[in-house]
Amino acid sequence: MMHLPDTRPTRPAHPPLQILWRDDDLVAVYKPAGWLVHRTGLDAGETRFVMQALRNQLGRRVYPVHRLDKGTCGVLVMGLHADAARALSQSFEHHRVEKRYLALVRGHAPASTLVDHALRPDDAPPDAAVQPARTLLRCLARLELAEASDARFPTTRAALVEALPETGRRHQIRRHLKHIAHPILGDATHGKGPLNRWWAERLGLQRLWLHAWRLILPHPATGQRLVLQSGLRHALLEEGGTHAALAATAPVAPMGLEESGAEACTVANGAAGAMAVTDSAMPADLSDWQTRVLSLPWVGCPGERSPQA
Repeated sequence: MMHLPDTRPTRPAHPPLQILWRDDDLVAVYKPAGWLVHRTGLDAGETRFVMQALRNQLGRRVYPVHRLDKGTCGVLVMGLHADAARALSQSFEHHRVEKRYLALVRGHAPASTLVDHALRPDDAPPDAAVQPARTLLRCLARLELAEASDARFPTTRAALVEALPETGRRHQIRRHLKHIAHPILGDATHGKGPLNRWWAERLGLQRLWLHAWRLILPHPATGQRLVLQSGLRHALLEEGGTHAALAATAPVAPMGLEESGAEACTVANGAAGAMAVTDSAMPADLSDWQTRVLSLPWVGCPGERSPQA
């Protein structure tokens, strides 16, 4: 008996990627934690790739222009044709893109600091030249729990930090936060194993707590200032300072089109925007940030750094 091949389309092994913004030139998606941007021999066992999944989802070729670490979630942009990809890549290369990340870190981080610490590529030999690397860090909030994760201290401290990398070295934010003794919680490479496990028990899962929250870049076709946000909303993330934000109890409302001086500014944050396209369901790891991290008992960051890390 002859068996005909099954020609029915196969179902994807994962839900569709959430599209934050799409027009004729670019697409911005929410990259889930645990996904690679594209295939690589360094992680041969992984099966989830944003580039391939998005190509199948849109039914057209997409062009990578930057990358996020596998464990990092948040905003990821790709070009939809070669000219747009070239323009976007040049914007990243020439530092015309403002990148904002959120990190949950060990200890009470300083209110604000610029880490100017050159880095050698991770896979480079010890005698390889270092490369300039700069990251601006701002403390958004801090907390202190009445439980000891380390026998040396009676309490456990953490901070919510906004990181703005001025350069784009591999693992730059993670390595710079380790350099100032405030590693990202859940960072298996640059963090503290016992502390990571302690927090994993409290938060209910083990993961890298680094989130690509916002990208601000010139549109590749028009030059218009485009603000792309992950959809994470909380009073802590409002402009105007931590203390003012902590006075509010409601989440930040969705944003749409706005004017910034004489320059047109288009804002898309996962739920609004003139050409934003979104799904109704919040990605699982975005929900983790919203319900597990931002719901912690945060207080404002002081002007001076506390002596205990």
